Amino acid sequence: MVLFITIFVLAILIISIICLDISNKVHILNKKFMSIYLIFAPHVFLLGYFFIEHTKFGQDQVICKWIILIQIILFVFYIWLKVNIAPNTKKQIVNIRLKVMIGGKRLVLYGLYVAFIQVLIYLIGFKIMRGIVIPKNIFVIDTIIMVLTTITLLTNGMLRILCTSRRLSIVKRYIVAVMVFIPIINIFIMLYACHIAKIEYDHECYKVINNEARVDSEVCKTKYPLVLVHGVGFRDLKYINYWGRIPKELIRNGSTVYYGNQEAWGTVEYNALDIKEKILEIIKVTGAEKVNIIAHSKGGLDARYMISKLDMGNYVASLTMVSSPHRGCKFVDVACNMPDKLYKGIAKIFDKYYRVLGDKNPDFYTASSQFTTHHSKKFNEEVKDVDGVYYQSYATVVKNMFSDYVVTIPYILVKITEGENDGLVSINSAKWGEFKGVLKSKNRRGISHGDIIDLRRDDYKGFDVIEKYVEIVSNLKNEGY
Repeated sequence: MVLFITIFVLAILIISIICLDISNKVHILNKKFMSIYLIFAPHVFLLGYFFIEHTKFGQDQVICKWIILIQIILFVFYIWLKVNIAPNTKKQIVNIRLKVMIGGKRLVLYGLYVAFIQVLIYLIGFKIMRGIVIPKNIFVIDTIIMVLTTITLLTNGMLRILCTSRRLSIVKRYIVAVMVFIPIINIFIMLYACHIAKIEYDHECYKVINNEARVDSEVCKTKYPLVLVHGVGFRDLKYINYWGRIPKELIRNGSTVYYGNQEAWGTVEYNALDIKEKILEIIKVTGAEKVNIIAHSKGGLDARYMISKLDMGNYVASLTMVSSPHRGCKFVDVACNMPDKLYKGIAKIFDKYYRVLGDKNPDFYTASSQFTTHHSKKFNEEVKDVDGVYYQSYATVVKNMFSDYVVTIPYILVKITEGENDGLVSINSAKWGEFKGVLKSKNRRGISHGDIIDLRRDDYKGFDVIEKYVEIVSNLKNEGY
């Protein structure tokens, strides 16, 4: 009778714990419990064997021992399923993607913990139990369960991180996926993946906290609409935004955003006309008196020319230029020294390609030569700032030639001839109007010419490109623009 009461109480206890866990009243997967669970769970088969064969209760109570054993196994299996499907975390869950990713981090750490602790158990524990005879088949099954436990945790965790982390590029994912199979090295690779997941999670939570603090504050609701003016070689496409995630965040914080819609390889003069038409259209539609322009790269030159030479000073409140080559690029001087026939031949290929992409009047030959230092000097002498328009500028820099492989060659050329740069534009060349400083990150990469427009949709340690534009626009609002 006492045995049946014991079995009944044990069943009620297990069911109660499971129900409380499902209702989130008890967090059964907390770290302290899991640190103990992961020591014994992989050996459930071996422990069951000892319970049956090496205890008086197991030998005497045939029916009761199996009922108790099945209850314990089901409880262990429940926890195992839950930890692999929904790893517990008391951290703030921003969205499903982050929930899966941070769960992956926890699973990988669990897997590494199991691997470490089980090695100690096999090295130390089985030496202590030398006097106890363990059938070979029981030992083999126990070992297989332990190995499968470790592999399942590590595989599940790494797949979650590789499939959900936005900070891991395709190249990094491939490298991690390959190197995770190399013994010893894979430990550091998995710890690296966990580190990336933690940084990404913390960054996303920081953004959520910021966004919640700014609810209804409309920090980016400027007096005048924003016009984003792209750089050379790109167009304002509907589904692939030149400015990445930036416009969406500005709009979410109150901005009214438009685009310059100028050509990818139009000359400064031609593009300035396009931007002028767009601004006049915006003013007509919105009823605003002026606009604020934020321009990147050559877009800054297009906008300056439009304001000064096309009598648009009365329609522009401010011009913010990011990495614009106001004093040209010396590596373009070198490129323009190639034989003229060859240069024009290359230009024709570019023009033909960009007509297909939508340019009505591409002129690679002239537009590219407008980046030379000689042309820039002449441009600056002729295109004067207009009173009443606020001009400000920012520069960016990368740390070294390996920071961004896309701009490795121009970075070297600009570094030799002009010093620190973002892969295309030097700090000195980017300065115009009120210079607001050099934008950097804390990691080894720095911020390249493409990073500053969120080209890769990546987040960089120590620098939030989206938040930087929120800050820029917020400052414009505070200044009355």
